[in-house]
Amino acid sequence: MSDGLLLLVRHAAAGDRAAWMGDDRLRPLDGRGRQQAAWLAGVLSGFRMRRLLSSPFRRCLESVEPFAEVARLAIDEEPRLAEGASESEARSLLADLAGESAALCTHGDVIARLLGPAAPAKKASIWALAADGGRPLRYIPPG
Repeated sequence: MSDGLLLLVRHAAAGDRAAWMGDDRLRPLDGRGRQQAAWLAGVLSGFRMRRLLSSPFRRCLESVEPFAEVARLAIDEEPRLAEGASESEARSLLADLAGESAALCTHGDVIARLLGPAAPAKKASIWALAADGGRPLRYIPPG
């Protein structure tokens, strides 16, 4: 189960933003987030993804690194998945990926822009989207 499927992943837990003293782009996963990343690797491994893209923010990269290792996929850093990316930027990425099977790790604000502010998007959750335009198919809450 993977042809023509995009998996939109919200990064795992990365601690309190207000307590982080450095550049927020460098904020790492916390202990809970590392456990969530391991869970994500197991779930994502149930799909045959051909590509793995991530926001360049450290917490996103760390969220999908365990899956990248298991699936033997390189992580392509994609600025159109970064926190603060516009809806048009994110939609252009989905259009570029039409027909592909890919997992994309991003942030809550990007998910809200793509799916609407009422769409659930807990940390370490996954939205399965049709690769023909990003139509939501299924929400997988964090485990």
